[in-house]
Amino acid sequence: MSALALVLLVMSGIVGLPQYFARFRGRGYRALYGFAVVQSVLLGTSAVVALASDGSAGPAAPVAVAFSVAAATLGGGPLTVAVLRLSRRADLEEAEAGAGTPEGAGAAAGALAAASGAAALRGGTWIGLLERTGIAATLWAGWPEGLAVVLAVKGLGRYSELDKDGAAERFILGTFASVLWACACTGVGMLLR
Repeated sequence: MSALALVLLVMSGIVGLPQYFARFRGRGYRALYGFAVVQSVLLGTSAVVALASDGSAGPAAPVAVAFSVAAATLGGGPLTVAVLRLSRRADLEEAEAGAGTPEGAGAAAGALAAASGAAALRGGTWIGLLERTGIAATLWAGWPEGLAVVLAVKGLGRYSELDKDGAAERFILGTFASVLWACACTGVGMLLR
């Protein structure tokens, strides 16, 4: 059973690989959302199988560590991008709904412009990969305080960009999604060792 959980964990990371080679636009968002759902289901199933296993004939600890770090690093991208796309879509719908009243038209126009022109934070893919690797590494090292260090370094690096319209919200949402994915993958790996 532990081997099955490990395979599911690895698959949850592998499913995320297309996101790094293709940019999803328009109808492509459906594929992105699909990848994120499949990844989440695979990771959840892996956790359930790992919990149900008795630990016998499980993978060696270094294998569980390596595979959980790989899944944390590679798998978090599509989920994070999907969360950011969904939040942007919600902002656009909210702005369009507010435009129906005369008093809301001006505010809605500003909100619509901000939501549609939400600036992507440069280097987000690479920063996310490094962030998830750092988080998984600090958790495996038994140093959960390292999570705060990783997030502080990321926050200081992004500080000058956070005053743009919607950038702070995107930073927070993306960071939460990315960190939660890395912690979940590391947790499954810890169940398997």
